[in-house]
Amino acid sequence: MVVLNSQQCHNPELWRQSNGMMRLGSVRQTRGPFTFAMLRKALTVTIYTVVAAGLLLAAGLSFRAWDAFRAEPLEPWHTFVPRELSAEEIDQGTWSQYVETEDRIFTEVQQEVSQKLDDDERVPFNRYFVGSPVYPGHFTTNWNRSYVMEPRGPPVGAAVFLHGLTDSPYSLRHLANLYRDKGFVAVGIRMPGHGTVPAGLTKVEWQDWMAATRLAVREALRRSGGQRLHIIGFSNGGALAVKYALDTLDNDHLARPERVILLSPMIGITQFARYAGIAGWPAYFPAFARAAWLDVLPEFNPFKYNSFPVNGARQSYLVTQALQGQIIRASERGTLGQLPPIHTFQSVVDFTVSTRAVITGLYARLPANGSELTLFDINRSAKLGPLVRQSADTMVERLLPNVPRSFRTTIITNANPSSLKAIERLTISGSTEETATELDLSFSPAAFSLSHVALPFPVTDPLYGSEPDPKEGYGVNLGSLSPRGERGVLVVPLDAIVRISSNPFYPYVARRISESIDSGATKQ
Repeated sequence: MVVLNSQQCHNPELWRQSNGMMRLGSVRQTRGPFTFAMLRKALTVTIYTVVAAGLLLAAGLSFRAWDAFRAEPLEPWHTFVPRELSAEEIDQGTWSQYVETEDRIFTEVQQEVSQKLDDDERVPFNRYFVGSPVYPGHFTTNWNRSYVMEPRGPPVGAAVFLHGLTDSPYSLRHLANLYRDKGFVAVGIRMPGHGTVPAGLTKVEWQDWMAATRLAVREALRRSGGQRLHIIGFSNGGALAVKYALDTLDNDHLARPERVILLSPMIGITQFARYAGIAGWPAYFPAFARAAWLDVLPEFNPFKYNSFPVNGARQSYLVTQALQGQIIRASERGTLGQLPPIHTFQSVVDFTVSTRAVITGLYARLPANGSELTLFDINRSAKLGPLVRQSADTMVERLLPNVPRSFRTTIITNANPSSLKAIERLTISGSTEETATELDLSFSPAAFSLSHVALPFPVTDPLYGSEPDPKEGYGVNLGSLSPRGERGVLVVPLDAIVRISSNPFYPYVARRISESIDSGATKQ
């Protein structure tokens, strides 16, 4: 091709076209083969990647199937699935109907599980054996069931208590007593799939839990005369509490709470839960039914499941995903400021939920609306030396955003690294100054931190407390055990026993919640 310059061509338009064609041809000649080669290489890499991922997935599923096939057969409490009410039925029903369904379910569990146990299943540590000291039916109050606590005088408000995954209404009964003593109607609802048999979690969906939350709110307000409303959520119940509060921003038919209290809330969990459903795929074939379970353990706890199905992890992931998406959308619309004040109590180390997600996924997005975050630090006086991860020393500083913050921050930590005495380090919203106040509380010398499960329980709790109240018993005390010995003797893994299960700072939690109740009453 001959290229003309502007002096050689008397037609400027022809000159521009000829040079443009030349440059276009050059691009095609020099870049065409190179682009095709890159595309071919990218397709090849993609194909190999997909094939490799498929092989890895097939290998993983094959291992899951093989592991399930060779495992011990499932027990009756892993296979009998009671029929719960659906989300639609709960929304359309009443509290009385919910309790009647609950009665039916517990009767069915007794008939289909407890009365059909084999001889080797009739052992003292089995909560489904009628002769066991941990059989819930023997107790004066079966805390696996939904409950209502009425105040002595006319109610001044309503409080709804939402327990965690695999848990039961037992976990929040101490705080329910606190609210009742403050004049509130306290409603603790048993979430669908809970309190009966672990198999109940194999079919439940998180929308059922949200419907149960709405029902509990309706009943609490009905009994209290529609007055003040607080919602208290523990773990997975914390996610439900926040989601309900967010739902009220878009639905005028839902009663808005005055305050939300969270303990170890499930705002975010590990990414493994995203793929937990895949782990259960082999269970579609009856021979591999064990694959539907992440843990199959003896059921020695009268008020909490030890076994954990894949679907439980899957549903917890789905509810946190729905919640996080809703928080982001409300933040973008600028409506988060309409949320009630949220006070969260959270251990800086938590194996079950993500402490970082509580801060970055929720608190970092909240405007200044009176919310507060209380963090329980590790026990810095614990003499474990090199056994403690180095990252634990700076965990609090790495978790919290820089001051000033839009929320009040309190940190419960050691007065100094050699003391068990605790102090409260307080930074109010919008301030850069921190003040320290001594507390009449101490870290346990035998504990290096709190845990996810410990926060709602005082040390005097008869089941989980380190100093259980002898006036009340539930067949076993899991909080005061400190077993030492050889492996293979106990019927449960040591992890299930050594995890701290009560909170030496529970009096602080109760005091701060009482203050929020009283401050709300003053504003009325």
